[in-house]
Amino acid sequence: MSPVVRVVGLGPGNAQHLTEGAARLIAESPVVRFRTTRHPGVARFGAVQSYDDLYERAESYDALYGDIVDDLVVLAHQSEGGEVLYVVPGSPSVAEHTVELLHERSDVTLIVEPAVSVIDVACAALGRDAMSAGLRVLDALGASSPVRGPGPLLILQTYSPEVLALVADRLEGAREATILHHLGLKDEVITTIPVGELASFADADHLTSLWVDVVRDEGEAMSELWAIARRLRAECPWDQEQTHASLTRHLLEEAYEALDALEVLVRAEDDGGASEVDVAHVQEELGDLLFQVVVHAVIGQEDGQFSLATIADAERDKLIYRHPHVFGDIAVTDADDVAARWEVLKQSEKGRGSITEGIAWQLPALTLYTKLLRKALALDLARESGEEARDRARQALGTLEFGARAAGDAESTSNARGAWGEAISAMVSAARYAGVDLEGVLRARATQLRDEIRSFEEAKRDE
Repeated sequence: MSPVVRVVGLGPGNAQHLTEGAARLIAESPVVRFRTTRHPGVARFGAVQSYDDLYERAESYDALYGDIVDDLVVLAHQSEGGEVLYVVPGSPSVAEHTVELLHERSDVTLIVEPAVSVIDVACAALGRDAMSAGLRVLDALGASSPVRGPGPLLILQTYSPEVLALVADRLEGAREATILHHLGLKDEVITTIPVGELASFADADHLTSLWVDVVRDEGEAMSELWAIARRLRAECPWDQEQTHASLTRHLLEEAYEALDALEVLVRAEDDGGASEVDVAHVQEELGDLLFQVVVHAVIGQEDGQFSLATIADAERDKLIYRHPHVFGDIAVTDADDVAARWEVLKQSEKGRGSITEGIAWQLPALTLYTKLLRKALALDLARESGEEARDRARQALGTLEFGARAAGDAESTSNARGAWGEAISAMVSAARYAGVDLEGVLRARATQLRDEIRSFEEAKRDE
């Protein structure tokens, strides 16, 4: 048998957390090393040897833990009994990276003794059952991305106000967190405060952790919306009758309503600031549009075609593929370069012979022509400047001919002389160059004209 590294834990802090077996091994083992003496349970053993000096010299935690493991292996090989006892704070099985590294070593045998963990102590202090609550345990220093739900979460290694501040930044979906400080000790603190105030807890140290009950993130919200859609399909007679075909018009209507709400919001922001009503309206309409997607996903899953997960996965993969300058090592110069590469990647991905394939020809004409202009620009086919487009529009407008009377509805036609197409296309080209959405401009003018019509009607009624 290879030399042995036996690991015991001191428990989270209180002397009662230390098992009799661990205390006996610490007292009787000839070769003992403590990871650190910064723990209330160390004092009972008098003078001990630890790796505190390595903490002072190490350039990083990875280097520190590697040095500790290397020294333990050497000690195990050199000791007369072929064994070294390694003592860690808390439990060897919870948030102890040195033990993970020892597991990977083939030149020693690792024996881990059971110990009381911070999970046990935290759940006991709060009266919670880890399994029934679905508790997840996170490392405060484990990542920099936002903390995902659902809760509850037990976040460890929150040993300073600076670390608490970092955690607060990552807890986007949580409003409150419970600080668990020195659990089981005389100066125990259990307090719930707003996430934004976590950094104000100045006493944070290596015996401080966080409990977060609720993390309301996008994943949890979408799961509940998905569950509601499935229940409606199961219990609501109207929803049960719907198909992809019957819902098509609703999807279109909700898209236009969301567009209307967004345009109102943008105009309000341009005029000095949007109101809460404007913001709430956008949120409501985007929610209605989102639910249309969810319902189609539910129907697709019922038919064995696709689901919300496969839709999201496919979109994720597509976005990663089409953004190699973000997720890969491709360098781009500006937004135009990104757009040009996007078209090339899209054409290659779809196996299309032309970049015009896949365009929805049911789009409003102004939007359709603008989209095709962008496609042409991606091929360097159209390089008309704003001034050139304006001059072309003026020239075309000057050649338009009109009859003595206005045309009636029955005389309306799209088979007009070339000057009309020249004038309109020039206006669209000039607007695209200036970054103006003519479709939105015309919709705004339509709204203005609607209001004028209503005011005129009210004035006529008051006469």
